[in-house]
Amino acid sequence: MNDTLLVVTTVPEQQIARNLAKAVLAENLAAYISIIPHAASIYKWQQDICETDEYLLLIKTQQSCYSRLQTFIRANRRYKRPNVIALPTTQGLPAYLGWIKESTQA
Repeated sequence: MNDTLLVVTTVPEQQIARNLAKAVLAENLAAYISIIPHAASIYKWQQDICETDEYLLLIKTQQSCYSRLQTFIRANRRYKRPNVIALPTTQGLPAYLGWIKESTQA
C-alpha cells in the first residue's frame, strides 16, 4: 500500500520557505521539498478579497509523518490559520516512493 502524501503550504518570504524546508527535513518529517516562488495567492479573508505573492512548498512525506508535520508547520508559521493541505499520492515510480518512505523514518 502506498502511504505517500504531497503536502502543500505557502509562506510569505523566500528565506522563511528555505528555513522551514530545511527544518522539516532535519526532523525527518519529509524526504523532498520543492519551493515554487512568486505564487499569486488570491483568497477571501474576513469578507475582503486579498492578493498576496507567496512561496509555495510541495512537501513529499508519508501518512505516518503527517500529524507531526502539520504540528511543526503550525508552530513555525505566523499565520493564524496556515494553509496545510495533504493530497494522497495514488501512483508513482516505486523506487522514488520507497526512497520517500526510507527518508522519513527516524
